[in-house]
Amino acid sequence: MSFGARAEIRLDALQANFDLLARRVPGARVMAAVKANAYGHGIVTVSKALPGADALAVARLVEAEKLRNAGIGQAIVLMGGVIDQQELCRATSLACDIVVHCHEQVDLLEDSAVSPLRTWVKIDTGMHRLGFDPGDVPEVIDRLRAAPSARDIGLMTHLANADNRADDMSVSQFERIASLAAGFDGDVSVANSAALLGWDETLKARMDAAGVRNTWVRPGISLYGISPFHDASAEELGLQPVMNFDSCLLAVKPLRAGEPVGYGGTWTSQRDTVLGVVAAGYGDGYSRFIPSGTPVLVNGRRVPVAGVISMDLLTVDLGPAAADTVGSPVRLWGEGLPVEEVAAHAGTTAYPLVTGVRDRGV
Repeated sequence: MSFGARAEIRLDALQANFDLLARRVPGARVMAAVKANAYGHGIVTVSKALPGADALAVARLVEAEKLRNAGIGQAIVLMGGVIDQQELCRATSLACDIVVHCHEQVDLLEDSAVSPLRTWVKIDTGMHRLGFDPGDVPEVIDRLRAAPSARDIGLMTHLANADNRADDMSVSQFERIASLAAGFDGDVSVANSAALLGWDETLKARMDAAGVRNTWVRPGISLYGISPFHDASAEELGLQPVMNFDSCLLAVKPLRAGEPVGYGGTWTSQRDTVLGVVAAGYGDGYSRFIPSGTPVLVNGRRVPVAGVISMDLLTVDLGPAAADTVGSPVRLWGEGLPVEEVAAHAGTTAYPLVTGVRDRGV
């Protein structure tokens, strides 16, 4: 077993999750979110493993460039769009589809003469982040259809509260986008992971009522086997974890009752026990905000974190009768220990944990 923390990416689980999500809205095309290094899972590795995806969604031009340099020919959607002529030319050279969310971007496409790019109009249906006011959308569509640098106009929105299935805001957002899509002859993209797994029937009903023929879905976190909900596990949703974040024991030592451990001595043993030192820390992406008591798996059994996480190391209470040895396997999250559970101990979500995993050349 190699020294240090490492992320194993289970491509069979990735494919199984993709297949499950694609079936949620039959006939829909799939735009797989691979931004932020595929949520920490490796943007090139993941993208190459998803030949069935109709498009790949990225947040930065450098991500699109990395995919094209790796020989990936699928459609790439630049979710933030471009902000100036230089970026527009670069997006054109990379054959990106672009998202337009403000009037300045429409002006840019009207004033440029690059080869026309497929263009998605982002609509603010309630998120109040990026996107046009619904009342401005008809004019924006007309302008883009006449712009020399835009083609194949589609509509897109993002759901704010879809991870809360008791909140009707998603229904309101569906209704707003459906009213704009009625009579629209282009593609429409609404559903993120939470919508796919919790609102799929409502989404299909609204899109069917609006006469939308070409629906796109945009799975993100669920693609990687992580639940978008606080009240349902990935396993309950039929998802499989794609990342196993593993390490090993670097040291095993006895610890007497009353002895503090780690920086600041924030954890003190209440008994004579055995302490394990794990070759992983916040320098690898195991957050410093993960507290004592958070479970890890050592030789397949749960033991608690003991003390503050340091840059390269963390310590765990192996228990008085522990027989673990140097080199014993440690699972920080993955199969058998969902990253969502680790995140709950840290008072956060799985997103910053998986996207924070770092490549230290191990």
